[in-house]
Amino acid sequence: MIDKRRPQRDLPKINERIRFPEIRVIDSNNAQLGVITPEEALKIAQERELDLVLVSETAKPPVCRIMDYGKYKFEQEKKAREAKKKQHTANVKEVKMRYKIGESDYNVCINKAKRFLKSGDKVKATVTFRGREIQHSDLAFDLLKRMAKDLEEIGEVQQAPKREGRNMMMFLTPKK
Repeated sequence: MIDKRRPQRDLPKINERIRFPEIRVIDSNNAQLGVITPEEALKIAQERELDLVLVSETAKPPVCRIMDYGKYKFEQEKKAREAKKKQHTANVKEVKMRYKIGESDYNVCINKAKRFLKSGDKVKATVTFRGREIQHSDLAFDLLKRMAKDLEEIGEVQQAPKREGRNMMMFLTPKK
């Protein structure tokens, strides 16, 4: 019966689960023991109080290693945690403004967007409209185009300016 609470993971085949006619065996000291049957290899592993772990299934013949599986599993999880720490996920940061923004406020928005792009995040530039201001969507479009031009050295347009309801937005991504 499948346990629905825990997701099935691709665990390596160990000990009796290895079902090949012949396997290449490497012991815990990285010495090759040659091509033998899984039963012989398992017997050697049990004598040393270790496990037989399938390392490469695609090789001809498949490669197995005699090792402490618990220690191996711990090392793999430790490597995965370290890799996850070093990974940076790109967040979407938003810069909001109005189409009749002042020059100094515009510069503040540009500097914020530069800082976001330099840290590897995506930027969503939004121009909001109130009341009858929606008639001036062409001015907002020009403002977003100007912003894209000012940020072209560190960012590139992922989605061109587009109007959605009472907002006009554009997405920028950092250049590689």
